[in-house]
Amino acid sequence: MVDPVGDGLDRSLEGAFTRPIPKSAQAQMKYLVKQLKGTRAVAQLLGVSQRTVERYVKGQLKRPRPDLRDRMEREVRKRWQPQVRARAKHKASTTDGLVLSTRARFGFTAAPGTTDDARVRDITQALTPQWADRLFTARDAGATEQQLQRIAAEGLAEMYFRNNNTRAHGLGVEFTGIERIDIDL
Repeated sequence: MVDPVGDGLDRSLEGAFTRPIPKSAQAQMKYLVKQLKGTRAVAQLLGVSQRTVERYVKGQLKRPRPDLRDRMEREVRKRWQPQVRARAKHKASTTDGLVLSTRARFGFTAAPGTTDDARVRDITQALTPQWADRLFTARDAGATEQQLQRIAAEGLAEMYFRNNNTRAHGLGVEFTGIERIDIDL
């Protein structure tokens, strides 16, 4: 399942990494074993046998199946450089904010008597630290993709459509049909 906003937040934090993630299957497996403190936990996480994990750690197996390779890389990315990730999150949430660039369908709800049908727009907008903090906090609390999209829509409504709440008061924005989303710190 693709989560455009959640995955975009994760990719933005990966941009702060100071070192590349391990490339080889052996290095990735060793890293996971060290992080999870044992081969049994890694085997359960990846859905393989404990013996398979041990073979990758020893270098006896080198080329995982594509689905296993993807799971290994995803799990390593989730755990890689947690302090760097936390610093980047803190900086975005307190001082820098983030830049949201998207191509999506935007529709509006406004005062009675006005109409504005939904249409696809390309928007690149800086969001204040308040919105970065709301997005990261919701992501860490396990928010669904719909909840993250709602927060992103509120942020775009305030900063882009209502110009930091200086115009178009009461304009509600619907953020649907996401074709692409990139989030940068």
